[in-house]
Amino acid sequence: MPITLDHLRRYAVARSLFKPTTLKGAFDRMGFVQADPIRAPARAQDLILRHRVKDYHAGDLERLYPKLKIEEDFFIVYGFMTKSLQALMHPRSEVDVPAEGPRAWPAARRKLAQLVLEFVRERGEVHPRDVDDHFSHGSVENYWGGLSSATTQLLAAMHYRGMLRIVRRESGIRVYAVHEHGQGPADTTERRARVDALVDAAVQIYAPLPSKCLADLVRRLRFAVPHWHGELKEALQRAKQRLAHSHVDGVDWYWPSKENPVHYTVQNMVRLLTPFDPVVWDRDRFEMLWGWQYRFEAMFRPPNGALVIMRYRCFTAIG
Repeated sequence: MPITLDHLRRYAVARSLFKPTTLKGAFDRMGFVQADPIRAPARAQDLILRHRVKDYHAGDLERLYPKLKIEEDFFIVYGFMTKSLQALMHPRSEVDVPAEGPRAWPAARRKLAQLVLEFVRERGEVHPRDVDDHFSHGSVENYWGGLSSATTQLLAAMHYRGMLRIVRRESGIRVYAVHEHGQGPADTTERRARVDALVDAAVQIYAPLPSKCLADLVRRLRFAVPHWHGELKEALQRAKQRLAHSHVDGVDWYWPSKENPVHYTVQNMVRLLTPFDPVVWDRDRFEMLWGWQYRFEAMFRPPNGALVIMRYRCFTAIG
């Protein structure tokens, strides 16, 4: 049977909005859940999981995090992921977190990071204020132009580098411990296998994907593996050979090789989805599938000022 856009639309909803399971089961199936701290009306991770975890309540992920085999880290964006997925990315090179740009660490930062690492190892677990009280790092300008604690920035960079892990949060604040990673890939073959596994993990979350969106998704893996950024172009070509695909309405679409979009059906119900939900996360894909632009803008002109256009986070009903 020829695959149609209607098949792909149902497939996109049905494979992502699966029957609610346990929190562990949801992570085993998805591998990764995007995070965002804004609580209006609730955090992205809670809004995503409420559709996929039975009897889920806001805050369950943070509360149960220490008992689950998951980590906080960057994948294509920042979020929560299985330990097995995180292991594919590390050890990373000495670069700053993505928001600060792909800058290599200067010698002074490496030296300071080593001192902080020894302090954390001695304490076991540390709150940022413990590190700040001990080292008195002060404040620095952040990516957004405001001031952030230098301690917070350094700990975030050490976490991204893989030197630290987040063991839990206290009132939303990260509590850190030393993180020991295994060895990197032994050779080119193993390195490419890791990159391919990361591509497959991303596709597993966001399929089906039109060709352009697949390429964008693979490029975003530069956040997961900045040290293998040069591998991603070839990884995209390997993925196109490996994944199932079909030419639908002039566009090449890709999805996991063992799945068939024709066989998926959706429940007759309406769901209210956050903008970070995998079903609607890729705006270009959403427009191709549902035929309208996913935008919500408000315009206002302050006194004696230029016209300001603000794009707000909005919610989408999928039925």
